[in-house]
Amino acid sequence: MRAYRFSLSAILLLSALTAPAVAQQPAYTKAGALTCRTSASIGLLVGSRQGLQCVFKPDSGGPAESYVGTIGRLGLDIGITAGGVLGWAVLAKVKGLPRGALAGTYAGASGDIALGIGAGANVLVGGSHRSVALQPISVEGQVGVNLALGVAKLTLRSGR
Repeated sequence: MRAYRFSLSAILLLSALTAPAVAQQPAYTKAGALTCRTSASIGLLVGSRQGLQCVFKPDSGGPAESYVGTIGRLGLDIGITAGGVLGWAVLAKVKGLPRGALAGTYAGASGDIALGIGAGANVLVGGSHRSVALQPISVEGQVGVNLALGVAKLTLRSGR
């Protein structure tokens, strides 16, 4: 129960710290949802890196798109995870993103905690001309023992 409360507190703290940055961004429209499966990870004290296999499902009802990429964190990162799932609401400056529009580099705040089963949140902005924002629902499910707080960099490329 104590681990659950600590996890919830860490996620709420991360959300509070990133809310002002998100509020200052230009107006965005929800374009869909991005779900990624992550590879196993070993936190190396000052950072980590995980491979990703992702699927973007547009709200417009168009076909799903595949992406591959990596997410790396710089900051406190201690522990081991067996991989997991990340999910984001995809927000864009324009309505109706073209195919492949999520390819690019994203950066933002990141926080994870796991003791057995864990959770995390990643608020990221980037893509083509920094026109896409990935917002938590980025609730991350993972299994392992890990504590990570810092800056995340996500790189996506089309997985056609």
